[in-house]
Amino acid sequence: MDPAASEAPRGAPVLLVIAGPAGSGKTTLCERMVREVPGVSRVVTATTRPPREGEINGVHYHFLSPGEFDAKLSANAFLEWALVHQKHRYGTLASSVREPLARGQSLVINVDVQGVDAFRRAAANDPLLARHMGTVFIEVPLEELGRRMVQRGQDSATEIARRLGTAECELKEAGKFDFCIRSQGRDEDFAALLDIYRRVQERVRAGEKADCADK
Repeated sequence: MDPAASEAPRGAPVLLVIAGPAGSGKTTLCERMVREVPGVSRVVTATTRPPREGEINGVHYHFLSPGEFDAKLSANAFLEWALVHQKHRYGTLASSVREPLARGQSLVINVDVQGVDAFRRAAANDPLLARHMGTVFIEVPLEELGRRMVQRGQDSATEIARRLGTAECELKEAGKFDFCIRSQGRDEDFAALLDIYRRVQERVRAGEKADCADK
């Protein structure tokens, strides 16, 4: 465990919404935050895909039937959702974010840039989200992204080209985020994310003090 992670202040719950192109390391950063920073949990998202062996409903995902997903859509229960690979739907239930935050639980979630836009729209009408949320973009030059994808050896040349095309569009959205991490390496990126976590906590505490002063 990174000693700096264990020293991160608890309290002042925050929601870090992290995005970046494929190969930027955003999933690894989220997993490390949950593993190494006390008081931080991942947002449990919902999906229409069936559970895989060992997956537990409510722990790994909220597994919903297509009909259940539709019902929650009709009830405006999602902060964001998307159809992935034209097959299964994934989404973030508002209750999976608001309820933990209200209990004092800090959260991290990894979504695409369209998902972050949906979070921003939700926060515009939700004081809880607006106060506790920070958006983070992981920026990696296209040449470096391509090198990482080739080294990973999981995708064909055609798939890598497609992902790089998507990444080029995503990189143009970096200026819309509260914070941007220009990726240097796993440890450097994690240190930068820890600093952002503390800064958002400080902002939340400052808002709470201002509220108390006004009462």
